[in-house]
Amino acid sequence: MVVASTRLTLIGKPDCHLCDDARAVIDSVIAGRPDVTLEELSIHDDAELNEKYWDEIPVLMIDGRVHAIWRIDAERLRAALA
Repeated sequence: MVVASTRLTLIGKPDCHLCDDARAVIDSVIAGRPDVTLEELSIHDDAELNEKYWDEIPVLMIDGRVHAIWRIDAERLRAALA
């Protein structure tokens, strides 16, 4: 049986308290969800991401599409992953 996978991408930077808060919310929502993967990218490591998102981090993408900017709402994320 093939299990469909959802890919979350968190775009942020080191020492960003909003990014840390977003990661904590995401981790709590996806705990026990082997069908969801999380990748973290830093705007410091990618000039294109820096140019596009420097004033909007953290940014959460679901399968390559922007889901949330600045703050992650746990209930909204759960609903999007349902």
